[in-house]
Amino acid sequence: MTNPAESLVALLDLEQIEVNIFRGRSPQESLQRVFGGQVAGQALVAAGRTTDGDRPVHSLHAYFLRPGRPGVPIVYQVERVRDGRSFTTRRVTAVQQGRTIFNLTASFHKPEEGPFEHQLPPTREIPDPESLPTVTEEIRKYLGALPEQLERMARRQPFDIRYVDRLRWRPEEIEGAEPRSAVWMRAVGPLGDDPLVHTCALTYASDMTLLDAVRIPVEPLWGPRSFDMASLDHAMWFHRPFRADEWFLYDQESPIITGGRGLARGRIYDLRGRLLVSVVQEGLFRAL
Repeated sequence: MTNPAESLVALLDLEQIEVNIFRGRSPQESLQRVFGGQVAGQALVAAGRTTDGDRPVHSLHAYFLRPGRPGVPIVYQVERVRDGRSFTTRRVTAVQQGRTIFNLTASFHKPEEGPFEHQLPPTREIPDPESLPTVTEEIRKYLGALPEQLERMARRQPFDIRYVDRLRWRPEEIEGAEPRSAVWMRAVGPLGDDPLVHTCALTYASDMTLLDAVRIPVEPLWGPRSFDMASLDHAMWFHRPFRADEWFLYDQESPIITGGRGLARGRIYDLRGRLLVSVVQEGLFRAL
């Protein structure tokens, strides 16, 4: 059986079908729509493939326009907006069955030294990732065994995810809960040495748990869901080099939910407490 990390690398390895045009696979999953992190990660690969490779991406801004269909290939069309002395800008349009489903703008910056440096630390003391149970272990402890669908999903999961706070299952467990969540994550296997692959893999992972922070005060993350949610837009700023197959802390919070839209923001740190990436996302929340 293929290692899920190897499957992720293969998923991000797009086929170039013409100048500035790439095609990505979309696995046939038992989901209503294509996972947003997959589309964002593949779009960033397409953008990066049209640069010289000597300028790391420093920011991306994206909109999820329509739900993608699992099992149907996605075509990524890249517009070379700017090639400057220090910055390179690309705009990517993701098309599936003739319809635009996603737009992304990415900016790449030639590395340079700044005159000073500072950062905010994590918002609280965080236990070591190796001391925390995996999500699968927590679910098995509560349910006794994984349901068949969750077992299949766990085998294909490309990231090891460990929640800093225990999982909540019942409505009474969320009383007084703040809209905050923190998880340790890393790819379940080596991702190679291409920095673009690590950036795109982390982009994939950044969409996996961020909206949890919006849901935590409303309903148990692992109980029956009373509303549908979908990512609307996604923005990331990459501050330092990193490897997505090494532990990183995703510290997440939601400042507001109103009018059916919830905002979540996250800061990603390495084991040394260095801020690597900042993320902001808005999601749509509708009652089922």
